[in-house]
Amino acid sequence: MSLSIQTNVASLIAQNNIRINTNFQSNTINQLSSGYRINSSADDAAGLAVANQYTALTTQLTQGVLNANNAVGQLQIIDGGMNNISQILDRMQTLATESASSTFVGNRTTLNNEYQGLLQEINRQASSIGLNTGGSYNTNLVSYIGGGNNAANSQVSVNLGGANNAVDSAGLGIASTNIQGGGTELNGNTVNLNNTATQFLVNGTQDFTFHIGGSSGNQDITVALTGGASGLTGTSVVNSLNSQLSSYGINASIAADGTLQFSGSTAFTVSAGAASAGNAAVTANSTAVNTADYNLDSASGPGGAFAAFAAGAGTSASETVVFQNAGGSKTITLDATNAGDINTALATLNSNLNSIGVYAVKAANGTDIEFQSSSSFSVNETAYTAGANGGTGNLLGGVGAVTVNGPAAAASDTGAAISALNLLNTAIQNLGLTQGTVGAGINKLNYAVNLAQSQITNYSAAESGIRDADVAQEAANLTKAQVLQQASLAALAQANAAPQAILSLLKA
Repeated sequence: MSLSIQTNVASLIAQNNIRINTNFQSNTINQLSSGYRINSSADDAAGLAVANQYTALTTQLTQGVLNANNAVGQLQIIDGGMNNISQILDRMQTLATESASSTFVGNRTTLNNEYQGLLQEINRQASSIGLNTGGSYNTNLVSYIGGGNNAANSQVSVNLGGANNAVDSAGLGIASTNIQGGGTELNGNTVNLNNTATQFLVNGTQDFTFHIGGSSGNQDITVALTGGASGLTGTSVVNSLNSQLSSYGINASIAADGTLQFSGSTAFTVSAGAASAGNAAVTANSTAVNTADYNLDSASGPGGAFAAFAAGAGTSASETVVFQNAGGSKTITLDATNAGDINTALATLNSNLNSIGVYAVKAANGTDIEFQSSSSFSVNETAYTAGANGGTGNLLGGVGAVTVNGPAAAASDTGAAISALNLLNTAIQNLGLTQGTVGAGINKLNYAVNLAQSQITNYSAAESGIRDADVAQEAANLTKAQVLQQASLAALAQANAAPQAILSLLKA
């Protein structure tokens, strides 16, 4: 290379190397101080794009883990509430079982009051955990976790929607149950005896006519309620009736809807008269038949209402009826000789039927005949001969089988409780299914958290391999950069001093 004053090429080379070494040192210091290999897009544009994708996935999964843990926490709250509801159902079963025993001698109203309070508590607790019918959690619960290749794969759902997953009394199917002593309510009666603002029969009376059938024969009795100057409460109405009816095996009580009801192991019908003054205890002219037993009334038969058998100018009608149950079969032929009036007909029927546990009793209207039994029985009319020349007579009045009505479960002392027990068993099973769904949901969310945590770890490791600085390597590079920079500066000094050598050529 020629010597030149104008251009110091060696200096320029040294300056360029100083710039390169300074940038190298600066970049190395930047990586060491930040901990990242990539501090700007210029460092590794392609690597930065991939690392940013890993960062986004990790951020999404981190929040997804929080979402899942929040969902697990809420499901655990729901599960705890359902465990408590399960204990309430156990207590309700105890109360219902106690009331379902015919030998129970306590007050079923007291049992039912606690039972109804527990129903309300179930509704309150179900609402508190949001799993009442239509409640905030009575739906398909979806938690976004992330990490999937599409939105559907990134979500975990626990379906608590629908009426079957609601755990209030309506959802469990027990809202209308009660364990109060059952009985037969009077048709057409709407008077609520639980109305504490009303005093019944103030200065008035109201009569009840009972037609009672049994082994001791048919009886027609009148029971009078007298209110006096201060009237009667609903409880007083029941107590007064029971004091007069206890010897007949009939019991009065207040039904779940607040109206008067009667129960008993004997065959009976009842009709209520009008109140002479004050507020009536029951609606006037309302009637009832002991529907706790199997029953049949003559008016429901093919021939209509009972008509006494009479010969008139010719012969009376003749009717042959067969009654049958597990106790045996009885064939009875009715005509003018043994059924000339309703009382004679009742005597004939009962003398034949009482031995198999079937009882004939006057209907509430006093003119027709009812048949009642605590066990099932069948009735079949095998023959009917019409009367001649004005002869009359009719009990069922049509050849063939006659439908016997089965007992109403709620009309017996234990029927409502037994019905409640059946529904409680179903409710416990349904609650268990919902608990199973919640438990499976908690497990599913925990599995999702485990996967998300694994993905976070692996995505973070992959991002680290791209973005993070290799500290050992960069520390070595820093030493290298420092040495090169110092050497470059020394070389620059030498290069800058080189032109001065030209002066020695110009000396004389």
